[in-house]
Amino acid sequence: MGNMKTSHFDVVVVGAGHAGIEACLANAKLGLNTLMITTNLDRIGYMSCNPSIGGLAKGHMVREIDVLGGLMGLAADATCIQYKRLNSSRGPAVRGTRVQNDKKLYSDFATQALFEQPNLKVMQGEVKRLILDGNLCVGVVLADGSEVRCRATVITTGTFMNGVMHIGFKQSPGGRVGDQASIGLSDQLAKFGFTVQRLKTGTPPRLDKNSIDWSKTLPQYGDEKFYPFSFRSEKSFQLPQIACHLTRTTEKTHDIIRKNLDKSPMFCGIIEGVGPRYCPSIEDKVTRFADRDSHQTFLEPEGLNTDLIYLQGISTSLPEDVQIEFLRTIPGLENVKIVRPGYAVEYDFVEPTQIWHRLETRPIRQLFLAGQINGTSGYEEAAAQGLVAGINCGHSILNRPEFVLDRDKAYMGVLIDDLVTKGTKEPYRMFTSRAEHRLVLREDNTIDRLADISKSVFLMNSDNFSYLDSLRKRRHSLLSDLRDLKIYPTAEVQEVISGLGSTALLKSVSFEEFLRRPEVSFQSLTKLGFVSDLDPDVFESVEIEVKYSGYIRRQLELIAQTKRFEDLLLTSDIDYGSIKGLSVEEVQKLSRVLPRTLGQAQRISGVNPSAVQAIMVYLKSRKVRAEGMNELRENRV
Repeated sequence: MGNMKTSHFDVVVVGAGHAGIEACLANAKLGLNTLMITTNLDRIGYMSCNPSIGGLAKGHMVREIDVLGGLMGLAADATCIQYKRLNSSRGPAVRGTRVQNDKKLYSDFATQALFEQPNLKVMQGEVKRLILDGNLCVGVVLADGSEVRCRATVITTGTFMNGVMHIGFKQSPGGRVGDQASIGLSDQLAKFGFTVQRLKTGTPPRLDKNSIDWSKTLPQYGDEKFYPFSFRSEKSFQLPQIACHLTRTTEKTHDIIRKNLDKSPMFCGIIEGVGPRYCPSIEDKVTRFADRDSHQTFLEPEGLNTDLIYLQGISTSLPEDVQIEFLRTIPGLENVKIVRPGYAVEYDFVEPTQIWHRLETRPIRQLFLAGQINGTSGYEEAAAQGLVAGINCGHSILNRPEFVLDRDKAYMGVLIDDLVTKGTKEPYRMFTSRAEHRLVLREDNTIDRLADISKSVFLMNSDNFSYLDSLRKRRHSLLSDLRDLKIYPTAEVQEVISGLGSTALLKSVSFEEFLRRPEVSFQSLTKLGFVSDLDPDVFESVEIEVKYSGYIRRQLELIAQTKRFEDLLLTSDIDYGSIKGLSVEEVQKLSRVLPRTLGQAQRISGVNPSAVQAIMVYLKSRKVRAEGMNELRENRV
């Protein structure tokens, strides 16, 4: 597309990262005329940092995105060059899928999906400011002065808003190497009254694979069995699988880093933004964990046809000469060549308590924010927000209800509720520990949790839904068979049970009861004559449901109890200052966050249980007053 003086679309999405991709595709699939604007058409879906998707809790979100009709799972499966199921020997709630991806092919896959999507146009350009009609966003102005008018806008600018890159004392504007910063938007938002703050992220050096002595490193292979993120993907690898390699820093590495901390912008006060606590720089690690003489690092290929190696865990913003000096003290890297040094990026983000759960901003209507602009870290967190913002953006135009996922339904719901309710002072990253209901938020039951919800957002075709329905029916049928069919303690059965390393039966039991034994696996049941569906997509979820049924039942009871609070809606017109028993701090926080429900009010930091009780008393008295007024009106009539 060329220069447009004034053009009109239903939706404009600013940015072509993981959030922007999902937001664009959601609106276009809803039949809305959508425009994506990006500063660089060659960097669509670009993995600025680690070329991998998933991990603990993050992998859960990728599956959730997929069942709701998003792209990330399909793209990750199609470009996987190493697959791992993390924590496979531990409980099902903390298992997670992680794949290493071919960076270029991932970007190509995403680009093709966008260009082939009906109702979607992609253009290169820079958005300088929003067009506002009072507190309503009605379009954007581009750097060339042209205007794009629209009915709703989604901003997904990543680390680009007022982005500054740091390598030692050298600074340059940009959100990543090779891409310019986005200047103007965050200043306009700040002038409008938004709280705009700074965060920091970093990336490690990229190395030339031909300069590495691989004999001094330990190869790390992926799993042979592939469980794709997407139920729509092939069940086998689509690309050759490669090894990553493990090595470690040494005491000498740490000495060099310590001696040069005065050259680190992080430690000299040049960078003011707070960095990610759970993905610290090597300078942070050496300082915070001074008692450790070594830190592991993985050498991860960026693709099948590139010489670039990503050095996981060695994020740094030290000067390039210091980087080469300390890298050459790591086994295997004695003669290493740096293709691109590590660097830190400082950027603006909008304090996320200023957005609703639907990811529309509170001060400006029809303006949605998704991704790192909301203070998050990670491709998966960005994509999850992009999908939710995209759906809600479309629903606002189509007069459909807002799309909000509860905390007991999806990790995506936990992510957004945490951001909106608690805000963040550092880049927010999803962990299984953030979800109080994680035993019911497993990877294996994503379809059971979200298939019906997915039907209400209309992003997939009927064939997809038919497949999901059939999968759920097969699971239900399998569970029914396990409950209905029995094992009898015959001599032949006892011999098989003994061979399984299990104790003899004292009476007949259902296959379900027998499967609860820790030493018994689903495959064991076939030796006892149980004829079943051996598709892992069917039996794995059922086996976990059976083995953890007691824990799951207790968690469901807790969810039912908390639902009482979640179902108590709080209207936005409540004057918290008039509620007796609330402290000044509680009034301020409740007035700022404007919780949707009593459950959300309960999760606001600094709001005590006594405050929740006071709000309940207030709601009851308001209800009584309202009923009294109605009765009075009826009597007058």
